Amino acid sequence: MKVELFGDEEMHRLFAEGQMKIIQSPSIFSFSLDAVLLAHFARVPRSSKRKILDLCAGHGVVPLLLSPKTNAQITGVEVQGRLVHMAERSITYNGLTKQITMICADLRDEISTLQQGSFDFITCNPPYFKTPANTELNENEYLTIARHEVLCTLEDVVKACKFYVRPGGRVAFVYRPNRLVELITLLSNYRLEPKRLRFVYPKNGKDANIVLVEAVRDGKQGLQTLPPLVIYEGKSYTKEAEAIIYGKG
Repeated sequence: MKVELFGDEEMHRLFAEGQMKIIQSPSIFSFSLDAVLLAHFARVPRSSKRKILDLCAGHGVVPLLLSPKTNAQITGVEVQGRLVHMAERSITYNGLTKQITMICADLRDEISTLQQGSFDFITCNPPYFKTPANTELNENEYLTIARHEVLCTLEDVVKACKFYVRPGGRVAFVYRPNRLVELITLLSNYRLEPKRLRFVYPKNGKDANIVLVEAVRDGKQGLQTLPPLVIYEGKSYTKEAEAIIYGKG
């Protein structure tokens, strides 16, 4: 379905292969590999009777990526109205308005249209960086809010996950390894028991730069550490990374 583009917006292919597309703008920011890895890592329920929530949804990349994996209803929550508008038009373009809904809201507030403890699975790609006083931030306001804890902290996000996920439901995060201890501590404090963890490495011999974590609300202790995911071998993708990035993983 045709949709209107504004300013410098362009339609980009969501996977390296496939027909699904997403609206991007170079004056805002483009989706990253992190979102692709999160959507691949998330073991979302398939049933149409289930409900999935994506927090810090940006321009809707994770809900779009999840849609081929499930028949569940997917809701994205994003505080920046411009990004929500882009996401809604991408959803319309891909014919997914019956499955995906976007809400422009602050996750720190109780969102009246969302019921407490009603979601089976929650995904989140939260801001990675704390914002100390007198720090120079990116001039791009959209990118600053997406990457830095300007409008929400990590604890705000974890608290929202605990509020909206049902008992026994799951949450999945993509985050930075240097704040992993903080993330796991907060998850445990909010009764979200870490169950699966996977480190992502740019190349063999390099430090991990991404970590994927899944937790279960009120779950029993027992953490599974998955095999590492390496993205590059030389200048080419590894076979596993290529399969994920090309939408075949």
